[in-house]
Amino acid sequence: MKIASVVVGVWMVNCWFLVNEDTKEALVFDPGDEAERILDYVNQKGWKVSAILLTHGHSDHIAAVNELRQKTKASVYVYEAEKEMLLDMRLNMSDTMTSGGVTVEPDKLLHDGQDLTLSGIQLKVIHTPGHTPGGCCFYCEEAGCLFAGDTLFQGSVGRSDFPGGSMGNLIRSIKEKLFVLPDTTTVYPGHGGETTIAYEKAHNPFV
Repeated sequence: MKIASVVVGVWMVNCWFLVNEDTKEALVFDPGDEAERILDYVNQKGWKVSAILLTHGHSDHIAAVNELRQKTKASVYVYEAEKEMLLDMRLNMSDTMTSGGVTVEPDKLLHDGQDLTLSGIQLKVIHTPGHTPGGCCFYCEEAGCLFAGDTLFQGSVGRSDFPGGSMGNLIRSIKEKLFVLPDTTTVYPGHGGETTIAYEKAHNPFV
């Protein structure tokens, strides 16, 4: 497997790719903006987008979803409790953060602990409320990595002052659901640089 990223949009969102190198199929996490740039990158690599996975529904993480889905025919996956946010411009804050507003109708709704196999890649869905009510992370045991969205950052955590946010729930999610993963797990966040579970357990001042 190969892992890569493109930083997109004014909010500098990490759009991550997890690629089956045998089939050249790519899972895309949080295509937050600049759909054409994402597609150009994928095409340059010779990959095919096979699925679009969202860690949460804020507009800076979803603005390119509709165009990317239209042009690749890939299905959009999101945690079941996040559907309302995707469909409400006020909740996803695209009424103020994105010109014209954004709504996304998901194709597949996920639940906590669900095991997914997409393009030969196995993922576990981990519901991590706090930044948003239906925020989730995607854990790939084989690759030893976690796509954390805005739940956990290098030396920090996601904001909880947006609609539906809760710092108590966020810290509980990190401690009870993420810090139980192997210490060697690489964390790929929605913004900023990568980190590891071991580093965050030892150094993150918020938890």
